[in-house]
Amino acid sequence: MSLYEILRHFADSYGLALIFALYLTLCLWHFRPGAKSHVETAKHSIFKDDEHGH
Repeated sequence: MSLYEILRHFADSYGLALIFALYLTLCLWHFRPGAKSHVETAKHSIFKDDEHGH
């Protein structure tokens, strides 16, 4: 079996599962209980330089 076939098999099976698990982890990371302060800071960060609504 060539290196290409080995890598292709890995990408088609385990690679896909690994990328899907990473995607779910990154999407759900913001909903963990310890992230509340970071989410609040990010939520209000767009208004940090705003002067009285102008």
